Amino acid sequence: RYKTLPNSVEAFDADGKSLGVIFETATPFDTPRLMEDLVRWTREALDSGDYHPVLVIAVFIVRFLAVHPFQDGNGRLSRILTTLLLLRTGYVYAPYSSLEHVIEDNKDIYYLSLRRAQATLDKDEAHLGEWISFFLGCLIRQKNVLKQKLERERLMVELPPLSERLLEIAREHRRLTIASALKITGANRNTLKVHLRRLVFAGYLAQRGRGRGTWYEPQGG
Repeated sequence: RYKTLPNSVEAFDADGKSLGVIFETATPFDTPRLMEDLVRWTREALDSGDYHPVLVIAVFIVRFLAVHPFQDGNGRLSRILTTLLLLRTGYVYAPYSSLEHVIEDNKDIYYLSLRRAQATLDKDEAHLGEWISFFLGCLIRQKNVLKQKLERERLMVELPPLSERLLEIAREHRRLTIASALKITGANRNTLKVHLRRLVFAGYLAQRGRGRGTWYEPQGG
């Protein structure tokens, strides 16, 4: 059920005391009409293919939060709706990486870009560039977090224990030599060389130097 009382966004101090309204949301009277219009526009925009679906979703979210249609929980619901809309438009990875955590880690920029965009929604030309840039950046970070998670899981499944240990050492110290690997692992020198060659071939490590000066670092490091 939509809100029945005003729920404008307020700022609070450290003691929980209200510092005043920072954003006026839609009135309870206007909310059903505004939501009907927003849902219809979003459906038509996604179905038409005239705009990239991610841009449509970004606009939907900023307008949804401007309406604030429910009494509480609108922020979290907006993240759930983002995931559902991403799924609908083919981004099947969306449920497997938390957008909530990405936004939480960038909360200050989130609120700043959101408020700046919402302040222009009723003007002749809304300025949504900063919000859209932030929103797209969050989706990229969300996908990168999932990519890193899958990479870690793949490493755990595919790599022999000694290779895993060598990779851990290289990532921890940013530099790995045969001598340091011998000292830390106690493994046979020739065995270490085989594992290091495989890690280089698979793209996990980069080999630097030559001969006795050879050392290894994490790929991209």
